Amino acid sequence: MMSKMVMEQTMLSEEDVSIIREISSKLQLWADVSQADVFIDCLIPTKDAAIVVAEAHPQTGKSLYQLPVRGEIALRQNEPGVLHCLQTGESVIDSRGISQENVNIQQNVTPIKNTKNQTIAALIMERDITDIVEQEKHVEVLLETTEQLSETIFQQAMTENKIPALIHEGLLLFNAEGLITYANHRAHAILIEFGHCSPLIGTNVNKLCFGRFAMEQIEQHGVVSEEFQRGNLFVKINAVCIHRGEQKVGGILLLRDLTEMKEKEREIRFKSAVIKEIHHRVKNNLQTIASLLRLQMRRSNSEEVERVFRESINRIMSISIIHEVLSQDGLDEVDCKEIFDYMCKGIVTSMKDNEQSIRVVVEGDSLFLNSRTASSLALIINELVQNAMNHAFTEASTGIIMIGIRNADGIVEMIVSDNGRGFNYNSEKVGNLGLEICHTLIHEDLNGSIQFTNTGKGTNVTISFPIPEGEKEEDDL
Repeated sequence: MMSKMVMEQTMLSEEDVSIIREISSKLQLWADVSQADVFIDCLIPTKDAAIVVAEAHPQTGKSLYQLPVRGEIALRQNEPGVLHCLQTGESVIDSRGISQENVNIQQNVTPIKNTKNQTIAALIMERDITDIVEQEKHVEVLLETTEQLSETIFQQAMTENKIPALIHEGLLLFNAEGLITYANHRAHAILIEFGHCSPLIGTNVNKLCFGRFAMEQIEQHGVVSEEFQRGNLFVKINAVCIHRGEQKVGGILLLRDLTEMKEKEREIRFKSAVIKEIHHRVKNNLQTIASLLRLQMRRSNSEEVERVFRESINRIMSISIIHEVLSQDGLDEVDCKEIFDYMCKGIVTSMKDNEQSIRVVVEGDSLFLNSRTASSLALIINELVQNAMNHAFTEASTGIIMIGIRNADGIVEMIVSDNGRGFNYNSEKVGNLGLEICHTLIHEDLNGSIQFTNTGKGTNVTISFPIPEGEKEEDDL
């Protein structure tokens, strides 16, 4: 039946009708989920109008319609958003119109397009805004009777950016004497919670909020903004004085309940403090373990045991540095470039001989990573720098270790190089705990790769890995 109507009233093809039929089969589900009346309209080529070809009404909610409207005509003067969508192929949000049963409606209209990207129909969701329209009319009458509905009011208010969507805010209007002439339901609710129980209409604004909004103050400053707290309740009030020419005609008070926002801010501050404290305790525990290992190391007379202890201490301290930075900033990401510079200089200082002069240079792009990824990467860099100190400069009094960072298109490439004697790397016969740690962390934690190159003038180690998706998006921002 729907297909026959579409074919007779429009110039759509059978393929287009098939698309509309498929979408119409889901209308009831959308109507129930959105609790709104849902329609599909098609353009009538010979008229500036559309025809309703499919409809669905919420089964668990109230519909705007008493009778079926399929087959009815939608005129531009009654539903301008629908005709605009059908003729331009553009979505229309919150368009107002009049239904077939003379009800004030608000429509969200989305184009339905075929495989050639041609608009063949419009999907419409409607809701009743009769109460809103009546309220707006009531406000207009009140504003006109108090000489406050003028271009001056809205131009000044919007210029000061003090009037967001009124439906979400308390609204008070007062006349030239400071007497309140209008208060919406939200204003009543906010002020009752704030302890003001007397009738608002006819009350002087001087009696609100400890006299902070006296007419003289509002007139002097033009716009006054104050925040008030009572217990756990937070309210922000903006006041605008309105003039018509040289004459003061009254003003507007806007009340916003900030309680929920303040509560969320408090929760964020609390969570941030807890996170900082956790990182601080982890850092202290790691440093305590490192101190105990140093005491044990000093009791050993074996150079091999001392070397193992020192490498373990460096690993622990590499992770400790990450938590130390996080305990100071209270965030869950760190600038790895700065950390590597500080960490590697500490490793070199603890491992070089007194007569050696070994420099560390960290250069390239900044790299911000979360604590887990940064800890894994810190351990990898620690092992590579320790490996260079153990093997590259055993017969040299001077040397340099370079760490280059390149962060582009979500891929990080790091090169750790030295100008030491170089070494031949065999992946099948690693036999080195530090390099085994590197391989495990790079492949399992970072999902990356590592490559060793003997340049003839030292060793280059290239690490490549993708930045985790969440961190990539944050970097892009």
